[in-house]
Amino acid sequence: MVRVITIVLADDHNVVRQGLRALLEDIPDFEIVDETDNADTAVEIVKSKKPSVLVLDLMMKGLNSLRVIRQICHYSPATNIVVLSMYDNESYIIESLRAGAKSYVLKGSTGEELTRAIREVAAGHRYLASPISERAITIFLQNADTSDFDLCETLTTREQEVLYLVAQGFTNVEIAEKLYISPRTVEVHRSNMMRKLRLKNHTQLVQFALERKILLTSKYTVPKTN
Repeated sequence: MVRVITIVLADDHNVVRQGLRALLEDIPDFEIVDETDNADTAVEIVKSKKPSVLVLDLMMKGLNSLRVIRQICHYSPATNIVVLSMYDNESYIIESLRAGAKSYVLKGSTGEELTRAIREVAAGHRYLASPISERAITIFLQNADTSDFDLCETLTTREQEVLYLVAQGFTNVEIAEKLYISPRTVEVHRSNMMRKLRLKNHTQLVQFALERKILLTSKYTVPKTN
């Protein structure tokens, strides 16, 4: 049975909200359960409906959006927040992450990237859209209290699958066969993953996987082949 991802949209521009709804409601496992143009109302809607994901404009009328994020994390911890913003300023990104958002996506991003962000946070992962992801992670690690920040949370689901298979000793060609993708795509995922984890070579990647007990962690799984 397909799990439905319930979504609330919060943006004070009607045209933006209408565009988001048109984009997302055509996706079979997405369900838009409500929308609002006011930050205060967003908190009340989330408290009442407990959606899987809140897509939140960073600058809205009403409560400060960072306060909205904190309140939602308190009242509805199962709701994951995707900040959708026109600002790529590092301070906005870092403060959003500190407040509890799981994803930060620029309004200039593609619909595909927003869709990926929603899926990733609904699955319990962080998602920082390119091109902000690398510098945001760097600054976050340098300046934030990182005692509970797990770099693995910045990996996409596919990157986690590749990491799991790398830990088992599979080559890029073998991983490609298991995931039904090209070896070149595996290499791209692998390179992105190593950048995010701050690793320089294959040996460090394998060592990281062993130290983190990736093979023993149930969330790191791959599709079963016939």
